[in-house]
Amino acid sequence: MPSAISSGGDVPSNPSDLSQKLPKLTPRRRPQTEQRPSNPPPPTPKLAPPPTLGGHKYLRPVRRILSERDHELFLSSQTHDLIVSFVFTLSDSVRDTTVSDVKGSSRAEDPAIKALLAVLDEAEELVNKCPPIDTGSRFGNPAFRDFLGQVDKTLPSWHEKLGISDSQAIDEVSTYLAQAFGNGTRIDYGSGHELNFILWLLCLRQLSILPDSTFPALTLLVFPRYLKLMRNVQSTYYLEPAGSHGVWGLDDYQFLPFLFGASQLVDHKHIRPLSIHNQMVVEECSKDHLYLDQIQWVNATKTVQGLRWHSPMLDDISSAKSWAKVEAGMKRMFLAEVLGKLPVAQHFLFGSLLPAAEGMTNDAERKVDDEDVGEVEVTVDGMKHKHNANSWGDCCGIKVPSAVGARLEAKKHGEVGELRRIPFD
Repeated sequence: MPSAISSGGDVPSNPSDLSQKLPKLTPRRRPQTEQRPSNPPPPTPKLAPPPTLGGHKYLRPVRRILSERDHELFLSSQTHDLIVSFVFTLSDSVRDTTVSDVKGSSRAEDPAIKALLAVLDEAEELVNKCPPIDTGSRFGNPAFRDFLGQVDKTLPSWHEKLGISDSQAIDEVSTYLAQAFGNGTRIDYGSGHELNFILWLLCLRQLSILPDSTFPALTLLVFPRYLKLMRNVQSTYYLEPAGSHGVWGLDDYQFLPFLFGASQLVDHKHIRPLSIHNQMVVEECSKDHLYLDQIQWVNATKTVQGLRWHSPMLDDISSAKSWAKVEAGMKRMFLAEVLGKLPVAQHFLFGSLLPAAEGMTNDAERKVDDEDVGEVEVTVDGMKHKHNANSWGDCCGIKVPSAVGARLEAKKHGEVGELRRIPFD
């Protein structure tokens, strides 16, 4: 039998301890340049206290951004900084906080929070009172205009319940809420309308109706209730996406759930950005985390299975190493893609609580129609018409259909069972 020991020599009785000859293992240290983030997140500007409004003169908000210069003035204005500070402070207020945490706290019992939730509940009832017309189309349903009409009639009573008695103050503040449900002319909805809901809350804060202690409840109770309402509105009236980038956008309708939701998850011990692909995690945790809840809704509205097919940007974001990177990216995107783009900013409304910067075009509402900013004359098939360079698919007779409407209409005809898979997937 062959020996495992070489026959060429004697085996030492006390072999040396080879472990002593091995170099000691020391943990690797990252270079100093890697420890510092190369692209830090945008800072949260300090939120100024609400203004003193004794003898204040309220103004009905109007559009004031008519040109690139107007937009540049807005970007360098105190109103821009106030909006950024409010949105980022809302986001920061829910770090490592779940919806259940806020529901079970005293913050959920604040009278102002209860009043806001009651207003959104009544808005939901108005949807039920204005049923859609059966048009058989997956595009916007004209009954949406009836809903908006009912909203306009109810706005004064809603704001009286919130404690606003001055009719001019109601006229100013309610304008933002009226704009938060979508556009009745185009029957569409997008992140600009979503922002108007946040601006409505900001105006209420400027009126000292919403103290800063309510911010977690605003973010995780009131805002999700608004999202639920708008999902019902989108499903009922097939609202088309306003300014949609198609599958290359973050989402057809919403932006802020991803910012607020990423902030919630920054310090989470188990849920990672890649967890959005785990259906069990999404279903189990969506009730407490806005990011996962919005992912679940996006998946539910599509007819094709898989984020990488219908929402490739969300799919790409899921490869981020941490939620801190996702949150930083969302903040940068809010500054660049929402506030920083003229096609969105041109629809902002300025009054006395959110004033326009000095030098901006006076009362642009009277000088342009709703879609005039950025239009140029082009020739199509020998015919001249105005082409909106800021449009995404709804110009030249090509409209962007509602993904919600497409799926629901297909269900009516028995065409959709489970989600379709791409043949080569």
